[in-house]
Amino acid sequence: MVTTRTPSHTSARPKFGLARVISKLGVCSRSQAEKAVREGRVSVDGRVVLDPERPADPERQRICLDGEAVTVAKRIYVALNKPRGIVVTAADEHGRDTIYELLATSGLPWLGPVGRLDKASEGLLLLSNDSAWAARLTDPRYHVDKTYHVQIDAIPDRTLLDQLIHGVEDQGERLNAKRVSLLRTGEKNAWLEIVLDEGRNRHIRRLLKAHGINVLRLIRVTVGDLALGELGKGQWRHLSGDEVANLAREHHAEDTLDRASSRGTTNTTRSRTQPATSVRLRPKGAPGPKRRR
Repeated sequence: MVTTRTPSHTSARPKFGLARVISKLGVCSRSQAEKAVREGRVSVDGRVVLDPERPADPERQRICLDGEAVTVAKRIYVALNKPRGIVVTAADEHGRDTIYELLATSGLPWLGPVGRLDKASEGLLLLSNDSAWAARLTDPRYHVDKTYHVQIDAIPDRTLLDQLIHGVEDQGERLNAKRVSLLRTGEKNAWLEIVLDEGRNRHIRRLLKAHGINVLRLIRVTVGDLALGELGKGQWRHLSGDEVANLAREHHAEDTLDRASSRGTTNTTRSRTQPATSVRLRPKGAPGPKRRR
C-alpha cells in the first residue's frame, strides 16, 4: 500500500514581500520598510536582505530591523481632528506641515492614516497600525459612510441637490453623493451635509466643481457611526474597544444588506442611485454631527 502525503498549506511560498510583511506587522509604513530594506537594515534568518519584494514568512522566519526582532505591534486606533493646511503624509517633499508633527510628542508608535483628507480639508481622520482593520474601512466594496459638512459659494436649490445624488462622469470616474441635505444658507453661500459611501480623490470638490460650484470649507464629521464630537483641532484620542469593533462591523452590515437587496429579500434599504436629498438616515442612537454656528 502506497501512502501519499498531501502537501500542507504551510509549505506554500510566502504570500507577501518583505517590506509588506513588516508593514502589516504594524511596525512602520510600507514605504518606510522598503527604505529600511534597501539600506541594509533588515535581516531574515540572520542574513541581510536588500530586496523589499523578496517573499518572507514571519511565522517561519526571524525578521529583524536594526538588529531587533520584528513582532506584531500592539494594535492602536486613534481619532485625530485634522486642521486645515496639514498634509496627510509621513514626509512631504515640499516641506509642508504633516499630521505626524501633531503626534510628535504623543509617545505613539508609527500609525498609518485610514483613508485621506487633502490639505485644504479638515476634520475626523483615523489612524492605526492595524492594516487589516484599516483596509476593511477603506475598501470601496463595503460602502462605509463618511459624512462631511461642506461650505459652498452658492445657494443651492432642490435641482442641484438631486444632481449631486445623480452624479457626473469626471476623468473616467463616476462621482456622486449617497445623501445630500441643506444645513443652512447665508446671503452668498450655504452649508451642505454630504454623505459618501466611497471616496475618490478630491471626490466632493470635483463633484461640485462639475456644477460650477467651489468649496470654501470641507469638514469630515463622521466615519460610520463615529463622530468627531468635541475633539479640538489638532487634538487626538484613542478609540474605545467598542468604537473599534463597531467600525469593523460597518462593512459587514453593508455587505449583508447589499446581498439581501440583490436577492430581492429586503426593501428597507435605499438604492444608491435613488435621490435622498434633505433626508438624513442615521442608525438609531448613533451620535449626529454638530452643526457649526
